[in-house]
Amino acid sequence: MSHADSFIHISDNTHTLNPTHVCYVCLFQSTCLNIFSKNIPPYPGPNRMRDCYCTVNLDQEEVFRTKIIEKSLCPFYGEDFYCEIPRSFRHLSFYIFDRDVFRRDSSIGKVAVKKEDLQKYHGKDTWFQLQPVSADSEVQGKVHLELRLSEVITDSGVINHKLATRVLECQGLPIVNGQCDPYAAVSLLGPSRSEAKKTKVKRKTNNPQFEEVFYFEVTRPLSYTKRQFDVEEEDVDKLALRVDLWNASNLKFGDEFLGGVRVPLRVLSQAGVHDAWYFLQPRENGGKSVKVEELGSLRLNIVYTEDHVFPSEHYTPLRDLLLHSANVAPVSASPAHTLGEVCREKQEAAIPLVRLFLHYGKIVPFISTIAHAEVNRTQDPNTIFRGNSLTSKCIDETMKLAGMHYLQVTLKPIIDEICTEHKSCEIDPVKLKESENLETNRENLRQYVDRIFNTITTSGVRCPTVMCDIFFSLRESAATRFQVDQDVRYTAVSSFIFLRFFAPAILSPNLFHLRPHHPDPATSRTLTLISKTIQTLGSLAKSKSANFKESYMAAFYDYFNEQKYADAVKNFLDLISTSGKWDQRSIETPIMLKEGFMIKRAQGRNRFGMKNFKKRWFRLTNHEFTYHKTKGESALCSIPIENILAVERLEEESFKMKNMFQVIQPERALYIQANNCVEARDWIDILTKVSQCNRKRLSTYHPSAYLNGHWLCCKFSADTASGCTPCTGGLPANIQLDVDGDRETERIYSLFSTYMTKLIKMQEACGSKSVYDGPEQEEYSSFVIDDPQETYKTLKLIVSAVQTLEQQHTKYKRDKFKKTKIGSQEHPIGDKSFQCYIRQQSESSTYSI
Repeated sequence: MSHADSFIHISDNTHTLNPTHVCYVCLFQSTCLNIFSKNIPPYPGPNRMRDCYCTVNLDQEEVFRTKIIEKSLCPFYGEDFYCEIPRSFRHLSFYIFDRDVFRRDSSIGKVAVKKEDLQKYHGKDTWFQLQPVSADSEVQGKVHLELRLSEVITDSGVINHKLATRVLECQGLPIVNGQCDPYAAVSLLGPSRSEAKKTKVKRKTNNPQFEEVFYFEVTRPLSYTKRQFDVEEEDVDKLALRVDLWNASNLKFGDEFLGGVRVPLRVLSQAGVHDAWYFLQPRENGGKSVKVEELGSLRLNIVYTEDHVFPSEHYTPLRDLLLHSANVAPVSASPAHTLGEVCREKQEAAIPLVRLFLHYGKIVPFISTIAHAEVNRTQDPNTIFRGNSLTSKCIDETMKLAGMHYLQVTLKPIIDEICTEHKSCEIDPVKLKESENLETNRENLRQYVDRIFNTITTSGVRCPTVMCDIFFSLRESAATRFQVDQDVRYTAVSSFIFLRFFAPAILSPNLFHLRPHHPDPATSRTLTLISKTIQTLGSLAKSKSANFKESYMAAFYDYFNEQKYADAVKNFLDLISTSGKWDQRSIETPIMLKEGFMIKRAQGRNRFGMKNFKKRWFRLTNHEFTYHKTKGESALCSIPIENILAVERLEEESFKMKNMFQVIQPERALYIQANNCVEARDWIDILTKVSQCNRKRLSTYHPSAYLNGHWLCCKFSADTASGCTPCTGGLPANIQLDVDGDRETERIYSLFSTYMTKLIKMQEACGSKSVYDGPEQEEYSSFVIDDPQETYKTLKLIVSAVQTLEQQHTKYKRDKFKKTKIGSQEHPIGDKSFQCYIRQQSESSTYSI
């Protein structure tokens, strides 16, 4: 059996605005996405080992891929996964793949969890059987059908009762081998029927508009003279309509199945007309005949939340309470600190708290206050900020948000060089290959460590102001608390900037957007050795050799046992822990920020040139945005950063293509299609951020393309017409505004609501401490309560604010349920909702055929 262990955090948020609402779904940072596969079926050959990796997919769109673990039937993956998904989805799927010697990928099995079932597995370790991967079962999308029973009088006067089936459109069909040329096959199924008809093929679209009607004879006439329309009920109940979507393929293997629906004609028993959207379903008995037990299983821990975000005024009481936390004495009695006490993991509380305080410009006083309290509780200066406390997690999250660009500018060039040079740096004699020389490898590694160390220690002037202010506060609190220890003012800061910021980024550059993909095993080993050394250099520990369990690392570190390295670290820490505003120095050397293949539409610089779509290699630096015919070739087009006036999404209807965005320049817009929705969002975010300080940035734009002499959105004919929609990507350089404060407050409300029993128990603990001054009861020992009376007041205010929001959510869900129409475009009929649709129709109509 194959086993895998995984933890993933998913969040579904809905902004509710009056009088309409906008919905979006977000997949937020996972605390950990750890996948452990065990006893995978061996490869059928002399070499029975496999090279396996796992992907995470929303429907069939891959949004994350683990590294490949080579030559193992028990691979282990430990990686953090974060992305925000700008669309809804039906399934969260995990696929296990094997890559053979010819670099071909074959699927071993999958686990697909329906979105509506995610809540059942919330926060639980659950075993899932791996299922076979079959083309007939890989479906997504929905179809819009209209069925109508009518009577037709023939030339001879005979009345025939016929079913008119109208196939209107489909949305979100899967793309097969880079294309989607769909058509629909419509059949009327019955005891002695199997009539099939087809629509026309719609080329190059996964959102086809068919608008075709097909007629099928349902019953014979009851008599030639009877004019009353009638259908025998038992006859209709035996009939069903089958609509299958296919991709017209030129391959010899035939057309590919995209999905289908089966509609029993009893849906017409109420009104005679049936107009509804359906989710496409897998083909019956379409899977491979493989014993599920032979494929193994996956163990997943899925944390799923669904947040409905109300207008801002609803959150005022709770938001004001939270933002006042830094002013509460003691800070352990504050609402923010209380959230950290009741949450199962400190990270759960830290993420929304940091984003909320950043948004309102109060992150520095808040972290300074909780850090000061933690320092005062610390007895040994050697253990300062070493635990996974709320303070540590909040500083970690702040560095991720505020320091990402600083990290890219500082480390990305040298990390890119290490990943492309492939120099051997293995210094463990046991792992050394026969063709390698130990001294040469040590010298290669020493040069890399020296260069990265110098790059880091000379980058202090570029450290973001918010990080500098926090480090200044940490330094002052630690120096005041441990006045005898002269190094504590440095170690308090280095434990974050080296141990939790630079070292992890070197170790896993793909997780910090320094590399697009996982490094190969040899390069990953090199980065591991560099990360260990940099971490030790930054720690300023008294005994450096004692920091290494491996003797070869202790021997290698002798290269760096010089005072100049300690002095450089201290000078760097002094610089970044000094409060004040530092001007960002202009960076003359181009820094590559992101690159990869995408599809672009010709810009029409040549008046008579064809405006077709071509695959190009795109490259973004802090100086320019370019595209090339392929990687390494000279640029076909270069757009200076100062010429980027806006970066916005392009409506899908413009070219019938998904995941498109536009880079707007003074003379024209460049239309680009990314490989998936996550990649499109990443490109939009980074392009927006590097160009956000441009003086001529636009305030409005056209969300659709300029085609056939007019803008598709506003119909203006002038290609120079001002935009018709406000820009959404204009993020000022101040990070505070790059966060939705209401969404974060809603997330905090959800956490308080989830852990309400702990809040009540904490109130009981306050009462126990107030009336009983003896030894602390064991059931309350997990809470930090310095002032029972002040803490009790805070808890009472929190519970009141949460209960008020709870009432509003209950009313919203009740009203939403009443307005839900099964079969609408927003709520298509699925395999589990058909009976609900029949019941809903019978309650709303009494029309009888």
